[in-house]
Amino acid sequence: MKLSVKKGDNVLVIAGKDAGKTGEVLEVNKEAGKVVVAGVNIQAHHNKPKSKDDKGGIIKTEGAIDVSNTQVVCPVCKKATRVAHNVVDGKNARICKKCGATLDVAKKTAKSSKKA
Repeated sequence: MKLSVKKGDNVLVIAGKDAGKTGEVLEVNKEAGKVVVAGVNIQAHHNKPKSKDDKGGIIKTEGAIDVSNTQVVCPVCKKATRVAHNVVDGKNARICKKCGATLDVAKKTAKSSKKA
C-alpha cells in the first residue's frame, strides 16, 4: 500500500475522537494502513507488579489510527493539505497541493552534521 505520510511528518487528525489535534508521526505501518501520532489516541494499559521491587500502574501510550483519518501539514504554509506526487530533480517528491512546496525535507544525518 502506497502512503503519503512518512515518519517525522506533522499531521492533522481529521476524524475520530481526536479530530483537530496535530502531532508528529512516530510510526507507520504500511501493511495495515495505520500511523501512530504523538499525543493522539491515548490508551491506558494496566501493569501488574511482577516482583516486590517492580511497580505496577497505569501506562498511557499512543495507539494506531488509520492513515485516512490524517492529513499532512505543510511546513511552508502551515495548512493541512492533500499530497501530490511529482518528479523533482529526477527524484520522486511529495508536493503540497495548496502552495506547491515540497514536503520532503532533507533530513540531517549524524555523519553529515559532524562534517559540517
